[in-house]
Amino acid sequence: MKISARNQLKGTVREIELGMITAEVTIALEGGGEITSVITKKAVENLGITVGKKVYAVIKSTEVMVAVD
Repeated sequence: MKISARNQLKGTVREIELGMITAEVTIALEGGGEITSVITKKAVENLGITVGKKVYAVIKSTEVMVAVD
């Protein structure tokens, strides 16, 4: 896989919650932690995403916000 995004986090799909149109995919990251992404249900099907599959969380953003109470 070649992609221009620098933030590529390798992990394993831990959980998939399918909705009518979208899916919430939770990825256990190598080195600890986890990240959750909301993608279309069709994308889950087209990419063959299943629990236990090795995947990359690719983050492409121009900014990261931090907030406190």
